Order: sequence, then C-alpha cells, then structure tokens
Amino acid sequence: MTDQVSVSDTQTKSPRLWIPERVLFTPAALDEDWGQQILTRVQSLNLPIEELSQNRLKGLRGESERDTYNIAKRTLAVVTAPPSSLKLSPIPPSADWQFHLAEGCPAHCQYCYLAGSLSGPPVIRAFANLPQILENLANYEQHGKTTSFEVSCYTDPLGIEHLTGSLAECIRYFGTRPNAHLRWVSKFDAVDGLLDLPHNGHTRCRMSVNAAPISGKFEGGTASVASRLNALRRLALPQERGGGGYPVGLVIAPIMPIDDWQMHYISLFDQINEALDFDCNLTFELISHRFTPGSKEVLQTWYPQSKLEMDEAKRSVKRNKFGGTKYVYEKDTMKALRSFFESEISRRFPNAEVLYWT
Repeated sequence: MTDQVSVSDTQTKSPRLWIPERVLFTPAALDEDWGQQILTRVQSLNLPIEELSQNRLKGLRGESERDTYNIAKRTLAVVTAPPSSLKLSPIPPSADWQFHLAEGCPAHCQYCYLAGSLSGPPVIRAFANLPQILENLANYEQHGKTTSFEVSCYTDPLGIEHLTGSLAECIRYFGTRPNAHLRWVSKFDAVDGLLDLPHNGHTRCRMSVNAAPISGKFEGGTASVASRLNALRRLALPQERGGGGYPVGLVIAPIMPIDDWQMHYISLFDQINEALDFDCNLTFELISHRFTPGSKEVLQTWYPQSKLEMDEAKRSVKRNKFGGTKYVYEKDTMKALRSFFESEISRRFPNAEVLYWT
C-alpha cells in the first residue's frame, strides 16, 4: 500500500484528467506503431475519433480568437513531429537540451508560458513518431558526462499521459541510457502508471506549485497544489514504501509579489514540508513572473477578464541576445523575492539544491 500523507483531502480525490471532446488522427500518425498504440488508448476511453484524410489540421478556428482558443483546447490531435523537431535546441538553465513528445497543454493557466511561443490555435498535438524522437536523442549525448533533456517546454506531459503513454515510454528509454537524464514537470497528479517503471534514477519528476491565491485564481483545469504535492510524495517515496523512488523537484512559478506574499508562500512551504517529510533527492527551481509584448497580446485574447498584472510601467525591461524583450519585476522586488525563497529553502530543506533563480 502506498505511504501517503494527509495533504489536504487528496486521499479522497481521483486524479485530475483532461478528457478531450474530440481526437484527430492524421494519416501519417496512423502509419506509426506508436500512433496505433495511442489510437488503442483513446478507443478504450470511448472518445470521439476523427481520422483525417490529409496531414493538415483543419476546422480549429472559431468566429473569434476566444472561440478558436476554446475549440483548440478541447481537441487532441495525434500527428507526426516534423523533421525540424529532430534538431534540438539548448534550454538553459533547465537542461542541456529540450525535446518534445507533444505541443500544447490541456491546462488553462492565465499566465501561460506557451502564449506567443507556438503558432496557430493552441490545439494539443501528440507526436506519433515517438520512437524516432527518442532514437535521435543519442546524437546529443555527451561522452563522459551526463546530458540532461527537458521534455516539458511545450506541453504538460503528465496532463496527457493517460491518452498517450508517451511519458512512461520516455522514462523507460532514459532508464537504459547510462549518461542521459530526463526532466519533466507538471500541474497534474495522475502518477500511478509511473511508480513501477525501471527509471534507474535517470528521471527527475517535478511539480509546478504556487501560493494559494495564485494557483486558485490563475491555474484553471489543473490538479490542486495539495494533490500535486501528494503525487510528488508518491513519486519520491522509496519503492519499498510503495513509491516510485524517483529524484524529484519543485518548480515554484511564476512567483508574484501579491499582497501578503510572504505569508502565502510560507503556507506553501508548510505544505511542502508536510508532503516531503522524509529524506529524498530534491531540487528547487525558482521563476519569477515575466511576460513579453507578444505573450501579453495573446493572453489578453485568451483570457479577456483575467486579473493577471501585466503593467509594463511597473516592470523592468530585460533584453536577450536576439533582441527579444521581457518585462520582469524591478530590481529591489526581485532581490527581496530571491532572498526570501533561498532563505526558506535553506532553512527547511538544507540538503536540497536550488538549481536557479530567474
């Protein structure tokens, strides 16, 4: 029996699962063995399936951008990743490289990191040529040192795992690679199918969490923070105690200096303490809220009634080497936030590592 802690009322809740209203398969996806496996999974859930006549997705646009968003967010499209996706990009500070088993996310976070990053309607696209994607990763492994790969940049892989099985396949693959490690992060909690996998310590499972006023107001369609923490506990517990025995991590993001922010984040740390009340391999990643002109424009069409603060006059401008612009918090605010989080983590989790602050 799994050793669980009473983090809120998570014991009585079923995992949060996204169920699309329709599932589209392209001909190329159905030609793939992994595409056929996804088809079998979707059929077992009795979901409406459409087999397309060509490899282009159509019928995803509504009369307005908001309508288009709603149509796309209710659709799973099983497609093949294009050849260009096999040319990986570095993703510091999260990992050495990023790769993708899907694009698009089933959650409804009003600060969505994908806004402005992916073109077209935000349909969730799962890739049917997963074996080819995994085989390609060996080309990026560095001899003599561990190479890390992030798989959560363009999707929440756990949020669609019950439909695809692709995250478990990735974990199995990395369990066989002596010098390659996998990293994924989620706001969902359906981890049962991952607990018994032969990961060999090569996968770090992370949950994205935030203070209650932020997660409650801005993270629609996700599992509660309490449920995420209970899922992380189960992933981290030793296998002899019914857990997965994984290295784990917490991504606290996006950090915001809301009213009484210290009090709310102290409450979050209390929850984390309760969930992870045993020795485990734990890391933290700390990400303050930021936005770009493009992401702000997209988010305001997706969530026109949102109360998310995106006032350029209250921010500092940060430019990257490619000329892109981000709006981040002012220097003194960033300094206060960083000092608080690093101090709390050092005090409460002295053996944990803070991988980065940004």
